[in-house]
Amino acid sequence: MDAPWLDRKQLRAWVRLVGVLELLPGVLDAQLRRDADVTHFEYYVLAVLSESPDRTLRMTELARHTNATLPRLSHVVSRLESRDLVERFPCPEDRRATNARLTGAGWSKVQEAAPGHAATVRQHVVDALTDEQIDQLSAIGDAVLARLDPAGAMAEIYTRYDGEPPAED
Repeated sequence: MDAPWLDRKQLRAWVRLVGVLELLPGVLDAQLRRDADVTHFEYYVLAVLSESPDRTLRMTELARHTNATLPRLSHVVSRLESRDLVERFPCPEDRRATNARLTGAGWSKVQEAAPGHAATVRQHVVDALTDEQIDQLSAIGDAVLARLDPAGAMAEIYTRYDGEPPAED
């Protein structure tokens, strides 16, 4: 089947999206390396663990939450273990599985890195948009994610901030 070429309007939008996809990861990575001595993916692994019950997940679940292969995740977790930011241990419910847990130093690293990361996201993305554009960006994300993840396998991860925030104690 011959797919039709993109028209100029579609091409303009596509090239801009590609530009964002190419430039934004480097901006996020550079800030986190400079300010917290972690890569963006390492920070993401730490952040996912920090939001998990007991700051612990099975490695297979952590791989799913970060959309990483187990070999890639294992390599990254090994680096984080060598820095005492994460520890691995056998899963008590299934001795064949391995859990990863954020250490106290890992939690401190998340707390150290989060403000600068949030400021970078705000500076380069959020503050560049109006409130209406933020809503549009969410809708655009939903539309594209519905095509990339039609079964919704990752929906729990990318919709985790939908709805009302939890009540504070």
